[in-house]
Amino acid sequence: MLEQKNRIKKKKEIEETFKKGQSFKQDFLILKTLKNDLAFSRFCFVVPKKVSKKAVDRNKIKRKIRQAVRLITNFESNTDNLIIVLSEAKEKTFQEIEQALRKLFKKAKI
Repeated sequence: MLEQKNRIKKKKEIEETFKKGQSFKQDFLILKTLKNDLAFSRFCFVVPKKVSKKAVDRNKIKRKIRQAVRLITNFESNTDNLIIVLSEAKEKTFQEIEQALRKLFKKAKI
């Protein structure tokens, strides 16, 4: 689970990151990243209904991604990050998700 300070919660901040953020794509994930004025990184995870109609499945995917992000990042690179999941993620294992996130963060230099 991510700490409270490492989560983007306000709709305005999410929309700003979505509109102004730099985009990176890796396999079934899209990362939108934008510098912030804080001393740490914040994350938001988006799993649309297009991926799965069932909230249970969408939440399961979010939990996997949250855990992988927690294990990978050090949260010191003052950015706001929006991770958008594409429909292929439903069949992926935790290891595949973690590997895709590592590549994505390396590409984005986070």
